Amino acid sequence: MSKIALVDDDRNILTSVSMTLEAEGFEVETYNDGQTALDAFNKRMPDMAVLDIKMPRMDGMDLLQRLRQKSAMPVIFLTSKDDEIDEVLGLRMGADDYVKKPFSQRLLVERIRALLRRQEAISGEAPEEGEEAKIMVRGELTMDPLRHAVKWKGKDVALTVTEFLLLQALAQRPGFVKSRDQLMDVAYDDQVYVDDRTIDSHIKRLRKKMRQVDDEFSAIETLYGIGYRYNEE
Repeated sequence: MSKIALVDDDRNILTSVSMTLEAEGFEVETYNDGQTALDAFNKRMPDMAVLDIKMPRMDGMDLLQRLRQKSAMPVIFLTSKDDEIDEVLGLRMGADDYVKKPFSQRLLVERIRALLRRQEAISGEAPEEGEEAKIMVRGELTMDPLRHAVKWKGKDVALTVTEFLLLQALAQRPGFVKSRDQLMDVAYDDQVYVDDRTIDSHIKRLRKKMRQVDDEFSAIETLYGIGYRYNEE
């Protein structure tokens, strides 16, 4: 049973969404501000967090920033209906997905399940004999799906679920171009629609993280109007 943290200052949303998620078989913990949620996360991390952006004491952006210092767990943002700035900022800060308010609870459940499936696809089963064959090495890049571990030039790089999947898709075939549509298929469930800027925001965040360990990182190339390509260094 996956444990979902729901953080929102709207008590009606906390009540109705938690009831829906529990009916779907999830364990749910609710918090009405970011600071209370962070205090609880410091004791025990959930499997996923669904965060509102505008909250008292600590907003969703600040909470996400604190979380990303210690955890790559999946995060979905709840954003205002017409606030595209919040969506882009959230993705660039490390959120995996977003859902606009007002939202269908069925849509939110589908997004949660899709994100959990993506996480499971990375880690797979428990390590067994012969697991080293699953490790991918491309030049200075090493990716270990079983441990959700990435190294660049021997240095650890902490990636979210979405960032890991995008990097893995690009690095599997160095020199070959992946369109945004192809990357969407890799990173998102078929039933979940995202637009081009969502992929672009994840790629920008991915590049930023790689450049934090190597300021000359340039392995991910943008082909404007086409997509992205991984060039083995």
